Amino acid sequence: MLTRLIIRFAYFLKTSYRYRNAKMFIFNLLENPHSRLKSYFDVFMILLVMLSVFLLIYEIENKPGPLSGWFENFVVTIFITEYLLRGWLYSDNHKILIAQYEKSQYLGIKFSLRKPLGLLLSKKIKYVFSPFAIVDLLAILPSYRPLRILRIFLIFRIFKLFRYSQSIKLFTEVLGSKKFELITLAMFVSFLLFIASTAIYMFENEPAGGRIRHLFDALYWSVVTMSTVGYGDITPQTPGGRIVALALIIIGLGVLAFFTSIIVTAFTEKMGELEESRTYSEVEKQRDFIILCGFGRVGQEIARQMEKDRQPFVVIDSSEKNALVARKKGCLVIQNDASKNDVLLLAGINNGAKAVLCTTENDVTNVYVTLTSRHLNPNIKIISRANHQENAKKMKQVGADFVVQPFEIAGLLAAEYVGQPVASQAILGILSEEKHILMETILIPKDSDMDGIQIKQVGFKQRRLTLIGIISSNPLHCKHGNRYKVQNRHFYFNPTGEFHLQDGDILVLLGREYSIDHFKDQIEKSTL
Repeated sequence: MLTRLIIRFAYFLKTSYRYRNAKMFIFNLLENPHSRLKSYFDVFMILLVMLSVFLLIYEIENKPGPLSGWFENFVVTIFITEYLLRGWLYSDNHKILIAQYEKSQYLGIKFSLRKPLGLLLSKKIKYVFSPFAIVDLLAILPSYRPLRILRIFLIFRIFKLFRYSQSIKLFTEVLGSKKFELITLAMFVSFLLFIASTAIYMFENEPAGGRIRHLFDALYWSVVTMSTVGYGDITPQTPGGRIVALALIIIGLGVLAFFTSIIVTAFTEKMGELEESRTYSEVEKQRDFIILCGFGRVGQEIARQMEKDRQPFVVIDSSEKNALVARKKGCLVIQNDASKNDVLLLAGINNGAKAVLCTTENDVTNVYVTLTSRHLNPNIKIISRANHQENAKKMKQVGADFVVQPFEIAGLLAAEYVGQPVASQAILGILSEEKHILMETILIPKDSDMDGIQIKQVGFKQRRLTLIGIISSNPLHCKHGNRYKVQNRHFYFNPTGEFHLQDGDILVLLGREYSIDHFKDQIEKSTL
């Protein structure tokens, strides 16, 4: 009967929406490194630990007041609650029970609680004896005031900071990555200290005229000498002792150099991960940013324009060369393959990003990035680059909202405006960022002089202006060619002189700033 109730309760937890949400909330609060909630909790716990440590230090020589007792109880309650919640997160008990139950049902054998309970117990014991869990538990002990000897465990409250500070955790991970080298060095140092302590004790003991009274003094002197600190409170008096000191100093310099090289190598190897971690942290703080996939020539130009417009963005590029260029320009960079799900998720495609730009020089890569982006976020805006005409349709099919063909655009512009100096000068001015050269859109208002006339009657050439095209939703224009659909309107590229302008049409013009301003003024005056 009890077994059946336990199994039913396990299945209830598996299907319980509230239980899953509660566990996910606690996970985001305590464990999820990408959760904003965890960052707030970490700051709170760091402040709480520091305040409790300062309070306990203050109480060493001062009588504690009632407020300090209340605060200590509050701190301990938080510590105990955190300890229990982390133990709860460490393993899913109901999943273990269900797995063992379904296994026994499949094999047709009688189910017994002994094995799953043994597994559950081993999981919890593993958590209890994990390093951080031991630190968490020992950090609670200093609060027991009757036994002041327990104040020695005050140091473990400081150790709790390792859990909440990413920098400290990263430092421990760096040391952990060189565990073999550090253990080897520690064994060598221990062996060296044993030899040095024994030798100096033999040469510098008090009967021999030295100042070493016992082996602890010898060990103390060996550690101080090998570390090159040399306090000078114990100095060798005999020739043999001085020879030992000289040898130990020289060897100590080598040991320190070796230790330093291990640490430097570990941090060098982790530097890429450190940079990536910093980028992900910065990305989490951004809102309404753009994911720029590819930092080649096109990507760099887009990035430059976005920086000028103060539009936040993050760059993803698998090329080490391109990533280095982006970092030198001060961009947030993720050096990885943008077509991978986890990379785009960490880049914030579902958390703050408003658009994805696929600008690599490889159409296949752009297709994969577009496909992955649309799969991860069906609502995000995707603009993709197509280097070949036959791939533009594929971009649309896999989810791109807009497809840009830079080589075709450049070819069209060159073909249409060869021999037209005004247009050539305007385009050159825009590319070289001359401020007096503009590309501007002008709306034709109702009852203006432009309403109902043909393009050839406007005299754009005499006005030192170049008409790029017209954006219109008027069905009267549909008979004209060079038409491209733009949402619910059409863009008529380089229309003929017989094109009749209508109110609501938008002129796309190139020209000098004062030419465009003068043309605007004339249109406004004509409507008065």
